[in-house]
Amino acid sequence: MTKIQLENSEILVGVDFTNNHRVNEILSQEKNDCFLLYPGKENFNLSERTSSETISFLGKTPTVFLLDGTWPCARKMLKLSKNLQKLKRVSFDNKIKSKFIIKQQPDSLCLSTIESVYTVVNLLKEAKLEHCDTSNFLLPFEKMIAHQIECIQNPHNNNHGYSTSRSEVKPKNMYKKNPQRSVIYEGGS
Repeated sequence: MTKIQLENSEILVGVDFTNNHRVNEILSQEKNDCFLLYPGKENFNLSERTSSETISFLGKTPTVFLLDGTWPCARKMLKLSKNLQKLKRVSFDNKIKSKFIIKQQPDSLCLSTIESVYTVVNLLKEAKLEHCDTSNFLLPFEKMIAHQIECIQNPHNNNHGYSTSRSEVKPKNMYKKNPQRSVIYEGGS
């Protein structure tokens, strides 16, 4: 979904990108200022910087790498990918609550990939480094969540159209600090 919403993006599949030809090609191009989007306090925080500070740090044509996967998989990708470990890191202050209510996150700062990209693109727009329209950026994601909820509420409905079910979907216990998982579906008809 993120790739479809974001022009000039590409997906590279793997776990260890140390010897990945395409990654190393992007990293070696002089015109690219490459960064890794990854949470952490030691990073350049896009939310706390002025436009001029952001432009000064990122340059005029930043290339941002994202590690897309579960949190344990993203940590493994970073641990194995020696070339990505060397990149300067950028992060942001999470000011939105994830709409991915059917998935449990390890911490409150965790967003889905598309939500993270949405946040970063908007911060880059504020710094005048990005110019794409983000007004409907999350719409496919929101529709996917609505469809998943519909399937949970009406598992025997092959049409998955408008629901007349009285079942209630409650968000999962979003964060893993509490080891007990919440139920996302409560009985219905």
